[in-house]
Amino acid sequence: MKTPDEIRRLRLAAERGDAYAQFRLGELYNNGDGVPKDDAEALRWYRLSAGQGNGFGQAGLGAMYVKGEGVSQDYSEAAKWIRLSVEQGNQYGQFCMGGMYYEGRGVPQDYEEAARLLRLSAEQGNYGGQHLLGQLYLEGLGVAQDYEEAVRWFRLSAEHGNEEGQCHLGYMYLEGLGVAQDYAEAARWFRLSADQGNAWGQYLLGRMYHDGIGVIQDFAEAFKWFSLAVEQGCAEAQNDLGVLYTEDFEVPGNIAEALRLLHLSADQGNETAQYNLGYMYDRGVGVGHDFAEAIKWYRLAAEQGYESAQTALGYLYSNGFGVPMDKGVAAEWYRLAAEQGDGLAQDNLDCMSIGRAETPPGKAATIIQFRKDATDHPPYFKKE
Repeated sequence: MKTPDEIRRLRLAAERGDAYAQFRLGELYNNGDGVPKDDAEALRWYRLSAGQGNGFGQAGLGAMYVKGEGVSQDYSEAAKWIRLSVEQGNQYGQFCMGGMYYEGRGVPQDYEEAARLLRLSAEQGNYGGQHLLGQLYLEGLGVAQDYEEAVRWFRLSAEHGNEEGQCHLGYMYLEGLGVAQDYAEAARWFRLSADQGNAWGQYLLGRMYHDGIGVIQDFAEAFKWFSLAVEQGCAEAQNDLGVLYTEDFEVPGNIAEALRLLHLSADQGNETAQYNLGYMYDRGVGVGHDFAEAIKWYRLAAEQGYESAQTALGYLYSNGFGVPMDKGVAAEWYRLAAEQGDGLAQDNLDCMSIGRAETPPGKAATIIQFRKDATDHPPYFKKE
């Protein structure tokens, strides 16, 4: 956080026409660092800096067009300004342009070009470039997959305080990718990221506390970190916090809050939350039985490949609950789940073949699921 005196001196330099100071002042307004966040003011200072040919100012202005902050989102205009920065060899411009090629925004998606630009940026010490280059090595996009190389770049980024690099480095320790698995070290990096406000760092630290992995199990801490991630719209945290609220229906307001959070998560496409909602409506857990709602949510999760939802949907079709009975459709859903290793789905397929009654999926509210386990590969860590 900049001090008032630092901001005063930076403003004086910017007002005298110092192009780099103009960029830095724009950054303060863009991030709300020592001054109220003000996209219009950030844009004004970036534009003044860019107009003088400053590479940082050009990249900053381009980034505003990418995000649609202070201006209408315009990838073509963004690419124009960022290219000017890249032509000067500017590390920030290289990072921004690499990100555009990675995402395919304003330019054709090109992972090899993304890797080339991000390497140039990373080698100049840009923390964002180091982080995103590590992501390419993690996923094997534009470069040969190399977990050790991913760790190297994540660590460089993390050690300079980049919150995303810290979160990714924690993930590598959690999974044991490119480093020896170390849950305590994973928790340490997640905490550093979470303390900077990174939603995924907050969520994953919450999972560590909930499951007692790398830290002493502490549900109050899990609740705290999930809540912070929820405030930033993290769908995984919305699901998991919703599950915590389902654990005591007798507390006034808990079931309403659970449903609210699960709906927020499910509406973002989170398959676990979609399954959980389906189960609640199917079994009347805290709500009235509603097979139509159950089928709607089970189907959304099942179509994303969520095996528990596929099994549940198979059971409803097999027994004609909320849908016309259709053994063929039931068998197909069971088969899809069984192919993913769902034992209940395989058992029910076997029962169908010999005419025995099938087993319903779950018999109590405990079937409501967190994300499968803390080491599941979260969407934040892979290209969707």
